Amino acid sequence: MDFDRLVDEAWPALERVPLEPWTLRHSLGVTKRANSVLVSGLPADLAEAVGEAEKFYAERGGSTVFSLGTSAPAEVDSLLEAKGYRLADPTLVMVAAPAPGGHPAHEVRIEDHPWPAWLDTWAGVEGRDPEVGGRICAGVPAWYAAVEEDGAPVAVGRGVPQGDTLGIYCMATRPWARRRGLARSVLRALVRHAGLASAYLVVTEGNVGARSLYRGEGFEPRGAYHYRVS
Repeated sequence: MDFDRLVDEAWPALERVPLEPWTLRHSLGVTKRANSVLVSGLPADLAEAVGEAEKFYAERGGSTVFSLGTSAPAEVDSLLEAKGYRLADPTLVMVAAPAPGGHPAHEVRIEDHPWPAWLDTWAGVEGRDPEVGGRICAGVPAWYAAVEEDGAPVAVGRGVPQGDTLGIYCMATRPWARRRGLARSVLRALVRHAGLASAYLVVTEGNVGARSLYRGEGFEPRGAYHYRVS
């Protein structure tokens, strides 16, 4: 699987500008994934390309961030490190093939579009802008799942069908509702609803609890990426 492409397509930036062979992405600061340079190959003039990227983000009032995955040449990472860019958010891509088939232990609501309370829960847990997050979500077809209590989502997730695999995103649980298996139910419900051959997700290396949950559901590390931040 081309994980760099899958992740980029599943969480599409609101603004995309080609800087061959890279893509400059900007989405009003909501997530590094949608506000970073997708590095996929080596430009003819690396230093010039980095300078163009820095100009692009400076004009938009943000830090310059590079996303470095399997398609990123080592020379790019080395140059950014030498320029003082800090390494941030090393992230694993975990894959389950075949997709897990467990039954959710809780009732899970699934819709074709994120409803306001779903966005509020995701944004509240992640500290994001729900309006911008909703615009990013609308960029591709997806399913939105939630375990609700008293009519309000307390655990949510998003499933993006991409060929024969399902991308799992936006997994978030309200702090007071954790350690009750709600995220597991959301994950299982999305996978069963999609009915695809495999599934993947991304999780930061430091999120030990989430990694343990995903391993328990059959997900294993198959790739990785990290960011360099000015």
